[in-house]
Amino acid sequence: MSQVFSQNIWLVPCYALIGATIALLWSPGIIRKTGSRPAGYINIMMTCLAFLHSVLALQEIWQQPAQEFRFPWLYASGLYVSFDIKISAISVGALVLITGLNVLAQLYAVGYMEMDWGWARFFALMSFFEAGLSGLALCNSLFFSYVYLEILTLATYLIVGFWFAQPLVVTGARDAFWTKRVGDILLLIGIISLWSFTGVWNYDDLAQWARVADLKPITANLLGLVLIAGPLAKCAQFPLQLWLDEAMEGPIPASMLRNSIVVASGAYVLIQLQPVLEQSPISNLVMIVVGASTAIGASLIAIAQIDIKRALSYSVSAYMGFVFIAVAVGANHSALLLILTHAIAMTLLYMSSGTIIISNITQDLTQLGGLWSRRPFPGIAFLLGAAGLIAVPPLGGFWALLELADYLWEVQPILVGVLLIVDFLTAFSMMRTFSLIFAGKPKEMTVRSSEVLWAMILPMMILTGVSLHLYFILQQFNLLPSWENLDQKLALFLITSSSLGLGLSAILYIPQRKKKPVNFVPHSLQQLLANDLYILDIYRGTFVGLVNFTSKIINWCDRNIIDGIVNFVGVGTLFGGQALKYSTSGQSQFYILSIVLGVVFIVLMFGLSL
Repeated sequence: MSQVFSQNIWLVPCYALIGATIALLWSPGIIRKTGSRPAGYINIMMTCLAFLHSVLALQEIWQQPAQEFRFPWLYASGLYVSFDIKISAISVGALVLITGLNVLAQLYAVGYMEMDWGWARFFALMSFFEAGLSGLALCNSLFFSYVYLEILTLATYLIVGFWFAQPLVVTGARDAFWTKRVGDILLLIGIISLWSFTGVWNYDDLAQWARVADLKPITANLLGLVLIAGPLAKCAQFPLQLWLDEAMEGPIPASMLRNSIVVASGAYVLIQLQPVLEQSPISNLVMIVVGASTAIGASLIAIAQIDIKRALSYSVSAYMGFVFIAVAVGANHSALLLILTHAIAMTLLYMSSGTIIISNITQDLTQLGGLWSRRPFPGIAFLLGAAGLIAVPPLGGFWALLELADYLWEVQPILVGVLLIVDFLTAFSMMRTFSLIFAGKPKEMTVRSSEVLWAMILPMMILTGVSLHLYFILQQFNLLPSWENLDQKLALFLITSSSLGLGLSAILYIPQRKKKPVNFVPHSLQQLLANDLYILDIYRGTFVGLVNFTSKIINWCDRNIIDGIVNFVGVGTLFGGQALKYSTSGQSQFYILSIVLGVVFIVLMFGLSL
């Protein structure tokens, strides 16, 4: 069988880079007569080529053994670094997901960015995103995975700050960039430290080393903690989750990719590092604690939000908490299935929300309502995306959560309770958001809500079809767990938790009530959740306050001590110079006196030092 597409799979990231490079011709105005629209069409065409190449390569590589290619990059003083590519069903399947969602997002952007002047820059950045994600999917080296993660961080900074004329956009881009730096620095420390123990960065070689590794417990635990720090920030886990909320200032098509795939890039690295992390019980415990606390905390915060994008962004953090738990307990297949189902469902939710935001000029849930009769297609897409996140059979989210619950029941039964609670809260939050947008009577901002361009509706309907048929797609590729091998009681518990969340939220929010549901909740709890558990205030009172206090002390020392010493020396030099000029008279007795006094001074200094 010909392997031409799988053997040349390295071309997939290059398609996006070619599109981004060509788009730059329109960005600074080099090509003026045609406008910037051709840049968008060229990038869409190149992404379609990448998607087609990935699909054909997946057909070739499916059920075939993984292939690895190593390209020497650096060899000096005993340091050998190679650029490693692994071609497997997982890596090529990730390429299909990345390029497929990117095609839909870019087509959606044709309608969403219809009146924007920055087409070339936007589509170039979208392709930059795609290239970084595609390279990370194929990469089989921890060192170059870090490079790709940095590329994605840069792309996030640039695309969040796309509308740079708005102050909030600049602040959001800056905060997203610097928050990730905290985790990235620790991850880099871990990567360098890991080399000193293993001498390799290849994931397969690291897995072999981990089987026979004999590290001291404190060494293994410290190494594991710094290795999970980078993915913790990338996946927006507590306490580094605030960047994802700030990144909502970017355009909706970019938010689709960032909140569905980019946010899972750190988890993808964690999955490949799982054999190494098994050496550190403390790091696995930290991942479980962080994942569980983020899943519960972010789900509660999402319920208190009145901004569509903020509510969805906290649901992303909660779902990534599930992935952290899955990696910590060794359920790698469940983690990958969670990433897949979450990416499709969350992209669909953002597509539906984008059609509402652009036509109603607001993303405040309290100003929306009554859109079901006017906008049925976005309503159906939102319902299906929400159902894909929770345990609603036979959609993908049900199977992903059920497989994880079945695994947890064998190793950590208490985490099944966390799974059920978060599933209930997510169902409640999704139905609340749906009810505030689509249920009830039209309000002032929605009474004239018009339909959006076909370029936004078409990709949304395509993804709706994919979400509906995801069960059959996964079943065809034998990616779903066998129903006979699963605990049916857990399935019943999950379905019950989702049904209770959906039903309770529908009862509270769909009817038109004079007394709002929020009135049943204590005001202090409302403020706690609405203000993100005051995590930002804690940052300001601790880390930011400590930095400011230290900066003031250093500034005072610099002005009063360092500058004071320098100024004292300067004044002494001027005074000495002024005094010595009187000794320059041309008379030899004054010169002899100066020499004698200098010798006496030196003798006294030496005498005192003895």
